[in-house]
Amino acid sequence: MSDIVKVGQPVPDFEMDVYNAKTHEFGKISLAELRKDKKWTVLVFYPADYTFVCPTELADVAGKYDEFLKAGAEVISVSTDTKFVHLAWQREEKLLNGIKYLMGADTTGKVSRLFGVYDEGSGLALRGTFIISPDGKLASSEINFFNVGRSAGELLRKVQANAYLAQHPAEVCPANWTQGAKTLKTANNEASLVGRVAEALKS
Repeated sequence: MSDIVKVGQPVPDFEMDVYNAKTHEFGKISLAELRKDKKWTVLVFYPADYTFVCPTELADVAGKYDEFLKAGAEVISVSTDTKFVHLAWQREEKLLNGIKYLMGADTTGKVSRLFGVYDEGSGLALRGTFIISPDGKLASSEINFFNVGRSAGELLRKVQANAYLAQHPAEVCPANWTQGAKTLKTANNEASLVGRVAEALKS
């Protein structure tokens, strides 16, 4: 998995150890399993447990987790820490009390490298956020440096937009589109780039 996956491309299958913050159990998760369940997959990479910005981001996502589920998406936070460190951190950090999603342990950096967020110098993952369609194609990619936190609200908006467009390939979402707002019709869906992208993500 030396090649970095790009938007619009199929994502190679991957597997990770996980800590289930809801059940307090360990397990494994694979993209193949999520695809089998017809889920949108949202990967939220972050540098490390026991840091400053990271718990604020994970708590922000936790606050909207039910809305992600309603959109047909499963969220997995990912760092290069072990599943055991995830367990300890989630128990000790008050901001993480409300987490119900899986916490992925990419201890080898294999998955982080696949998405281009692995920092070879530190062995940590940059703040990368990726949305994968139910058919396994990368629909959205965002990478921030270590010092800039992200918005769960904006991430949710992107998931909802992608889920809507997968069902309505002749439409596109304008700037700042939110669920329930008007969309735009493509003038010629066969010739339109955005129309072809929507079709590709659906197929």
